[in-house]
Amino acid sequence: MMDSPDYNTIFASKTKQLAVTIIKELSKQPYNEAFSVIRKQIYRSSTSMAANYRAMCRARSKAERFSKISIVIEETDETLFWLEMLEELEYVQKTILTDIKTNTEEILKVTSSYRKMLKE
Repeated sequence: MMDSPDYNTIFASKTKQLAVTIIKELSKQPYNEAFSVIRKQIYRSSTSMAANYRAMCRARSKAERFSKISIVIEETDETLFWLEMLEELEYVQKTILTDIKTNTEEILKVTSSYRKMLKE
């Protein structure tokens, strides 16, 4: 079917957009040494999630696809961890984090389900 949207393209865009949103929103926050450390970590994990999802789309084998999606899951979970830290430390307003956390959780659920399907 030619008109059906390509799931991988849509999801690659979704993971990239999440990383962009995180960078844009956290860049607006005032400097604080502890916050700065967390901000660098979440920049790394969220951009790695997006980059590895993109690499997974171009995987040459099922094994490579499984490996890349596993990295995506790990990096997405780490991103969620840093978001929870920001929330608990109250470095960022909860309203800013709500949508970001929801999108991160959705990506984590979908990619985890996809990996489970690949395993079977």
